[in-house]
Amino acid sequence: MSAGAVIMMIVSIGLVWGGLIAAIILLRRHPDPGSGPEADLHPDAPPGSGSRPADGPAGRPGP
Repeated sequence: MSAGAVIMMIVSIGLVWGGLIAAIILLRRHPDPGSGPEADLHPDAPPGSGSRPADGPAGRPGP
């Protein structure tokens, strides 16, 4: 490989890994509020209740 190809490969690898590291740091500092085990709880449920919305017949969501 030529020197230009090696430099371009190093730059592209650094860009991909740098973006991954930056994304990890950003998510650790500012976690996504819509993720995690609490995200699928019923919105009207009191905190810590662990209740989920009731399912209708045949497991379909209720009214």
